[in-house]
Amino acid sequence: MIIITVRDNLGKFWRAFTKIKGVREMIGFRKFSLTLLIFMLVLTAAACGNDTDAKPAAGSGEKYSFKLAHITPTDHMWHKAAEKFKEELEKNSDGRMTVEIYPASQLGSEADMVQQISSGSVDFGLITAAYMSSRAPAFTAWFAPYAFEDLKETNAARDTEIAKKILATLDDQGLKGLDYLFAGNRVMLFKDKEVKKPEDMKGLAFRVTPSPPLQDFYKSLGASPESLPLPEVYAAVQTGVIDGMDMDLDATITNKYHEVAKYAAVTNHMVWPSVAIMNKDKYEKLSDGDKKIVEDAIKVAADYSANTRASQEEEFKKTLSDTGMKVYEINQKLFEPYIKQFDEKYGPTDPLIQEFIDTFRK
Repeated sequence: MIIITVRDNLGKFWRAFTKIKGVREMIGFRKFSLTLLIFMLVLTAAACGNDTDAKPAAGSGEKYSFKLAHITPTDHMWHKAAEKFKEELEKNSDGRMTVEIYPASQLGSEADMVQQISSGSVDFGLITAAYMSSRAPAFTAWFAPYAFEDLKETNAARDTEIAKKILATLDDQGLKGLDYLFAGNRVMLFKDKEVKKPEDMKGLAFRVTPSPPLQDFYKSLGASPESLPLPEVYAAVQTGVIDGMDMDLDATITNKYHEVAKYAAVTNHMVWPSVAIMNKDKYEKLSDGDKKIVEDAIKVAADYSANTRASQEEEFKKTLSDTGMKVYEINQKLFEPYIKQFDEKYGPTDPLIQEFIDTFRK
């Protein structure tokens, strides 16, 4: 070994050098010893750096071609976040990891995508927590009304223990929960009625994502939730089949709902996370180093999504106002009885939901 050879040669050098007459007296014994020690450390470090027997980190040479699927169009923030994930992953793996993105439900419904991820034919997905709550009820916690002040506060909640515990409930489904990505809070769009208080919702046919907590919230307001597929929503509002919808500002613009709905109540009543998931077997087969590359890339994408979206709030409201849509707010205090009703119904159903409510309620 090179290190042993260097050590032996340094020993010979020490013995020979100390025999030179007057050397110790000239520089002093302490300075002499310190000088030699530094010299030995430098040579040893160089020898270690040139050790031909050194091995790279496990799995560092593996190459991966991943597939990622989600439901949003390519101009939506979640797709941009997927592109950020791809960029980070490929950069930090020096090109060993590549990602092919399938946006806009190209691979089917969210149920289809999750099944494909579970089976391993797709590697990653950005799946709404609304859908995931039908598979793992603890995700219902994220739909506790008015749990957060704004998107910045919501994003910070990703790193809490309760958020991580909820992700872990996917472990027995062949899925690895990696993180959450946020695309703005929920607002209410109305075709031709300006709703100013919760009681004004009574009798309205309202498109709501087919998730029990969302539907129950709107039922408590007196609305009639309708679970239309997203591609059918525009025509349904246009023709009067529904009176409005639960949506976010980003999707309101990208799907052009401002063309068929006159009013946008910026209630920000619920957060709207997608859950970044991966096939569990594939995740566990990655080396520790490659797991970190994946996790770091998702974290960068999640922060990018939330921070970018938060900075666009006023811009989006202005964009919608400029189209002729009336954009306004409803006082949160008017919803307090319905917030309490939600908490009392869902908190007792799952310890993680109760812990979430207890953690974030002011």
